[in-house]
Amino acid sequence: MNDHPAGHLRKIIHIDMDCFYAAIEERENPALRGKPVAVGGRDRRGVLCTANYEARKFGCRAAMPVYQALELCPHLILVPVRFELYRAASARVHAIFGRFTDLIEPLSLDEAYLDVSHLQSSGDAIAREIRAQIFEETGLTASAGISSNKLIAKIASDWHKPNGQKWVSEEEIPEFIAALPVGRINGVGKKMREKLSALGIETCADLQQMDQIELSQRFGRWGIELWSRCRGFDDRAVTPDRTRKSVSSETTFSENIEDQAALIPIMTELIHGLREDLAQSHADRSIRSLVVKLKFADFCVTSAERAGPMLDPRVFDELLTEAWKRGKSRPVRLLGVGVRFHDPKELEQMEFF
Repeated sequence: MNDHPAGHLRKIIHIDMDCFYAAIEERENPALRGKPVAVGGRDRRGVLCTANYEARKFGCRAAMPVYQALELCPHLILVPVRFELYRAASARVHAIFGRFTDLIEPLSLDEAYLDVSHLQSSGDAIAREIRAQIFEETGLTASAGISSNKLIAKIASDWHKPNGQKWVSEEEIPEFIAALPVGRINGVGKKMREKLSALGIETCADLQQMDQIELSQRFGRWGIELWSRCRGFDDRAVTPDRTRKSVSSETTFSENIEDQAALIPIMTELIHGLREDLAQSHADRSIRSLVVKLKFADFCVTSAERAGPMLDPRVFDELLTEAWKRGKSRPVRLLGVGVRFHDPKELEQMEFF
């Protein structure tokens, strides 16, 4: 179902900032423009948070170990992470979103869904105006996808990157999705592509030939999800996060990670960002527990949690091991670290008694 409650099709925009961290660093230091730049990795044992398009030409990408990136691109310029700077830019971008709608679902500092169904203008025109305001006020470029559901909008936002947009109307969805390689479906990584290719499936049209029962038997719950996604079906609403009961920092990998040890330096970077976020925006909140979240290649999710009043890397390491063991060696596509806060009312009652 794509119908909006008012009886009209939804107008969903997926905004994705272009190489956000690297673009901010280039804005701050124009001498970096035109050169291969990566953000993250304080030493060769670290990992990249992002790489600009010049660096991507050499194969550098987010979550790649620094030593590997330098082998691919020896003249790569490494810039340390400055989360405070990125959060400030993100806040300005999200303030622009707020001029158009209250229905904003942030996915990360540089990515969000917007439901603009209530506005008279076309989604395409609204996205163009949002992108123009972002560039005018921040000097940064954004790409956008526009459609009647989140799945297609997200795929479309990658269509004309960088600094472009694509609108896929409801009528165009069947033809648009059928022609896509299955790897364009969010969640279909290298291993899944190989499994599908072994079955003779290369495009979504090929995948549409398999029924729900067969997909479920082969791939479990993820198979049922695949059946819907390869047809462009998605009824998820844009859901704003109105209550901050927790704060997290997470990353989705372009290629699934199959080794727990490879997750540790990535988690270290995430904890660093989480620490800065807490100090900057949530210094008045009391931490109740620490959380590590893993999403596996089959889209099953698990979280390991332990009570504790402060960020402790050793605890996060133990929680990662706990969560990893539950996966029984399944590849990981998303890693997140976070904290849950005490309810302020609970603290008041504790202090009273």
